[in-house]
Amino acid sequence: MGFTDKAKNKADELTGAAKERIGDATDNDRLQAEGAAQQGEARARQAGEHVKDAGRDVRDAFTK
Repeated sequence: MGFTDKAKNKADELTGAAKERIGDATDNDRLQAEGAAQQGEARARQAGEHVKDAGRDVRDAFTK
């Protein structure tokens, strides 16, 4: 996973967290749900990237 992908995923996660908190503070259910969904999507992308990295590590271990 490249640095830019990590940074973008982290930024999306933080943006989602902020939206969720603002929605909670203002009793805006739509904004709160949107923020939670954005966080979940960012975490899922991060997990997928970690799986790809682990697969590459395993492949590299067998090719050495």
